[in-house]
Amino acid sequence: MRKALRWLLALTVFIGTLSTAAGAATAAEPTDIKDRLLSIPGMSLVQEKPYPGYRYFVLNYTQPVDHRHPDRGTFQQRITVLHKDTSRPTVFYTSGYNVSTTPSRREPTQIVDGNQVSLEYRFFTPSRPAPADWSKLDIWQAASDQHRVFQALKGVYSANWLATGGSKGGMTATYYERFYPRDMDGVVAYVAPNDVVNHEDSAYDRFFTRVGTKECRDRLNAVQREALVRREPLEKKYAAYAAGNGYTFDTIGGLDRAYEAVVLDYVWGFWQYSLLKDCDTVPADAATASDDEIWNSVDTISGFSAYTDQGLETYTPYYYQAGTQLGAPTIHFPHIERKLIRYGYQPPRNFVPRSIPMRFQPQAMRDVDTWVRHHATHMLFVYGQNDPWGSERFRPGAGARDSYVFTAPGMNHGANVAGLVADQKSLATARILRWAGVSPAAVAQAKPLAAYDARLDGRDVEREPALRP
Repeated sequence: MRKALRWLLALTVFIGTLSTAAGAATAAEPTDIKDRLLSIPGMSLVQEKPYPGYRYFVLNYTQPVDHRHPDRGTFQQRITVLHKDTSRPTVFYTSGYNVSTTPSRREPTQIVDGNQVSLEYRFFTPSRPAPADWSKLDIWQAASDQHRVFQALKGVYSANWLATGGSKGGMTATYYERFYPRDMDGVVAYVAPNDVVNHEDSAYDRFFTRVGTKECRDRLNAVQREALVRREPLEKKYAAYAAGNGYTFDTIGGLDRAYEAVVLDYVWGFWQYSLLKDCDTVPADAATASDDEIWNSVDTISGFSAYTDQGLETYTPYYYQAGTQLGAPTIHFPHIERKLIRYGYQPPRNFVPRSIPMRFQPQAMRDVDTWVRHHATHMLFVYGQNDPWGSERFRPGAGARDSYVFTAPGMNHGANVAGLVADQKSLATARILRWAGVSPAAVAQAKPLAAYDARLDGRDVEREPALRP
């Protein structure tokens, strides 16, 4: 009897000790969202910025340079968190380039009234390993960056997650889904190019014969041609412009190559970022326009700084990827005499310093395209009718489930769900809400759950100078 009493007493003390320890552990867990984020191993705070109704953090997260060999060095990858509530869905966004450190909300984030985690793409400064081993810049490594960030934050944001991005960001969201299909509950990819066969670009040539109106196409083609006819006087102007701004041309191989690259981007750049109504801004009669009018039109649309060393430097990671995995378009110019074109569309190799080795991997995009056709699930692709990049697009096939491709009429590279025709807009909005796991009543209404905020929800196209998605 005495032994039994001693055993019961010891058991009571043991249970009490466990309860006390558990209570102490619970009490020690941080409750403030900043503390919770910073309690994640490898996470550090750069800055917190105020915004009404949210907490906004700029953070660094320690990532392995090589996810296959995490012991071989790390780098700091910049992320931002727009925090609404840990019970709300979370949207995982990347532009595929640098991350903005100004609070903003992508369209799916407004639709689901959720949190937003935004990630800077690896090798865009400051998220670049030092020294930079460029062989570790590929779509699988970048997808693995996202996967690791998701794993780190899922414990904080336990509701449903959606991946999104525009252009190269839409490509990035698609590649992430291909390599880690169990992470996200849905993907919304905007204006995402899909260059499956790099050397076959006839779809772009067909696009430029029918986009907009004949009057607008003729105006643009005439200005582009005239800029090459007047190459000598306009290159003198370009040389003075470059000298005045301290621009150099070592990477591309000279001012003449840079000048032609800018001019050949002109028509593409117009349709990527402008609307049909903007044709009124293009000189109506290129042959009688002044040199300044031709220069200003080309500079406004293409940007004469784009192919300088200084203009290219920020985008070295993109051109490296275009020349190793993503592919890049090559189009023809039937409205321009061959004698006026010296180089044509130049390959990405010409825009990356020669000290960085590059080798193209033709299987990379074929693999992703095959996966989307056969396995896409809960994926929405949105394209703009007048956007050149949509000429080669993703197309979920018979093996896909609950996945869609919609085209916004008259829209450019800034196409979005809001720009779709009514029935497609309702369907797309309802699917985004359903994938986010919100209430059936909200899904049925098929409307954004958060009110429009002009500062957070600016719908301007994500503009990248020169021929970049």
